[in-house]
Amino acid sequence: MPGASLADSLTTTKTNNYGVPSGLIDMPTAEMAPDSEFSLTVAHMPGYTKSTATFQILPWLSGSFRYSGIDGLSPAFRIYYDRSFDVRIRLLEETDYLPAVAVGLQDFLGTGVLSGEYIVATKQLNNRLRVTGGIGWGRLGSYNSFASWRNRQPFTFAGVGTGGNFRFSDYFSGRMAFFGGLTYDITDKISVSAEYSSDAYEFEERQTANPAAAISFNHKSPWNFGLTYRAAEGVDVRLYSVAGTEIGASVSLSLNVKKPATPSLEQAPLPVAVRDPAAINDLGWTLDQNAQQKSYRDFTTLLAQEQIELIGLNISERSAHALIENDIYIADAQALGRTFRVLSRTMPASVETLHVTVTRNGLPLSTTTFRRTDLERLENAPARDALAAAVMTDSLRFGDIPAPLPGYYPKLEWKIAPFARTYTFDPDQPFRADVRLRARADWHLGKGWIVTGSSSVKLFGNLDHVTRVSNSLMPHVRSNAALYNAKAGPTIDQLTIAKYSRHGPNIYSRLTAGYLEMMYAGVSGEVLWKPVDSRLAFGAEVNFVHPRDFDQLFGLRTRQTPGGVIPHWNGHVSAYYDFQNGFDATVHAGRYLAGDWGATLEVARSFSNGWRFGAFATKTNVSSATFGEGSFDKGIFFSIPLTWLIGQPTRQTYSDTIRPLQRDGGQRLNVDGRLYDVVNDAHRPSVAESWGKFWR
Repeated sequence: MPGASLADSLTTTKTNNYGVPSGLIDMPTAEMAPDSEFSLTVAHMPGYTKSTATFQILPWLSGSFRYSGIDGLSPAFRIYYDRSFDVRIRLLEETDYLPAVAVGLQDFLGTGVLSGEYIVATKQLNNRLRVTGGIGWGRLGSYNSFASWRNRQPFTFAGVGTGGNFRFSDYFSGRMAFFGGLTYDITDKISVSAEYSSDAYEFEERQTANPAAAISFNHKSPWNFGLTYRAAEGVDVRLYSVAGTEIGASVSLSLNVKKPATPSLEQAPLPVAVRDPAAINDLGWTLDQNAQQKSYRDFTTLLAQEQIELIGLNISERSAHALIENDIYIADAQALGRTFRVLSRTMPASVETLHVTVTRNGLPLSTTTFRRTDLERLENAPARDALAAAVMTDSLRFGDIPAPLPGYYPKLEWKIAPFARTYTFDPDQPFRADVRLRARADWHLGKGWIVTGSSSVKLFGNLDHVTRVSNSLMPHVRSNAALYNAKAGPTIDQLTIAKYSRHGPNIYSRLTAGYLEMMYAGVSGEVLWKPVDSRLAFGAEVNFVHPRDFDQLFGLRTRQTPGGVIPHWNGHVSAYYDFQNGFDATVHAGRYLAGDWGATLEVARSFSNGWRFGAFATKTNVSSATFGEGSFDKGIFFSIPLTWLIGQPTRQTYSDTIRPLQRDGGQRLNVDGRLYDVVNDAHRPSVAESWGKFWR
């Protein structure tokens, strides 16, 4: 790979000072990162730091979240911290004669201090040289502008207000200016870049003229220069000069979530056993109890070696049916493939039809059926041929599900593990965290009955240093998080009893009662309609809750807060849709914890290896002024599979949600084991997405 550029599709793993895919310094290009590339970039020059996370959502679409700190930009702030979002869309791909063309919005959802829009074209002239030219608006139209279209509201601190709203009337308006630049790869590790910048840094220069401002910025030249060194795979270091006066440096770390961090250490699956045709019609084993017991023993032993839990098993003359729970493989398709292999090796030769039912939390979710002849025929064929031969049925429509093995219930599962609890974007300190040790136990009393308890204690961290007090005008349903996070423990994180049930084909229910989460106790009920072969699902949830004491033990506190009374009742109706190719969307509409009414839209991309990235936005009937800073709830969420890091099979993930601000509007209850998360992985659309793992 020459430098960090990939010439075949005008992609790059380099990022500019704004943390977006670009070989230039401040200016954008039409380059894109490789699909599914994730990068973290920190760029610093005196008085100015930008930290940006960027994800290549699709080959032609990237999104970024940025957290910037500017020293003394206003007398009101020692350091002015700003949160911003970017999006870039490639309109045209590069051809032999034409450049790639992209359009982008910079800081399109924030206070606007960094906001700008652009249309840009980039062309690769040879294996090492790329040339870019474009037109910018906003910040990117502030130097040597050649025209202006419509009025654009300039950024002022007086106009920041609650911030965080879309500024549709400002997009691609105001002054327009040209920018451009080039990048040249000297070697595979070293590249240089030069650009003509259309950013005049006007606001920073105005603040420099203010005697009370700490920032010192002098814009003498539109020419910026950079030198980039690839220190290691996925690690770029850059030195750069900006405006003819400022010297800075940046570091960018990138990885592709499709590529494992470590080689897989999974044991190879057993091969399919091909039967002797002469034995297929031999039913003598049905009269031999020892032969029957041997099939049970062999199947149980080999399935345990695959780390798949056997719940029940029925064997008849011509068919076998295994009831399993997959607690180890990210993809249920992989657990199915290994279970069918074991059936092929342990069932008597006369058994032609094989069934496997996947369960979770005591719910039978789907039953997959194969003709044994097809397994023997297709093992070395493409995985899609096996998918075409598989029949997946709602387990209740299938019927005749094996009963749990004698003594299976009650069953106790437990683990002790560290975890991190974070607190982000506090103006006093942008990032704080505690590392805690948690003990969790799940006691499965019977089919669908689960008692769950978890308790944690702080090992080290600084969440107790958060001193900001909530100024929310709404009931304080989440903005008192610092008072909960400050407790070292031991705390009761969760103590619940839950009942999961099936009420007929396509219908699932959950009822959970107890200490539901860190902040609330109560009762949560949910129903879900989800056909096994459908990409669409509908659900409804109703919750009765009461706030817990800040020490997170057994006590409850008053519902009265400075912003109003926390209501007992909240709930939502939800719609889920799987677009395939890893993309899905969810809409929740209803009443939130603070009593506000509205809807949440979530859009996410998932990968067969367990990675998941998404974004959400919530709008309710609360005005921006009442909601407070940020105007409405929004953010990004992600899940990182542990198996991606360690190479060993496990369904454990690290998940987190990053909000620019934690306010009280648009907040939902956190309930463990919501039905769609329990059910969806075992249904055909999700299994088909990861079917490539069936033979692994």
